Amino acid sequence: MPAKASEKRKFHRISFDAPCDLHALDSVWTTEVLDISLKGVLVKRPEGWDVPLSQPCEVIVHLDSQQAGIVMAVELKHVEAHKLGFKCQYIDLESAAHLKRLVELNLGDQVLLEREFAHLID
Repeated sequence: MPAKASEKRKFHRISFDAPCDLHALDSVWTTEVLDISLKGVLVKRPEGWDVPLSQPCEVIVHLDSQQAGIVMAVELKHVEAHKLGFKCQYIDLESAAHLKRLVELNLGDQVLLEREFAHLID
């Protein structure tokens, strides 16, 4: 990543390998999360993906077999040959708690976590 982009980034990406479902245009694709942050998610581009940029979508990240997950209303922001990048538009309280815990465990720095949450509510 270019230095300028990493300097502008306010949210740390967490490398995370988990299955997820993408819902868009009355279709569902199953794929995998590549990384996740408090502000969005990067996933492996599923076969047959033909959704246009800026399209509202929903991503459901499966955390375990007991149906715990992170559900986000997202907007498709960038499409690459093998990746899709989504910006979070809305996340419910339970999903936000799961995501916060995931970020907290991976950052290992309470001050950094609090700074990211401050940026989130700005």
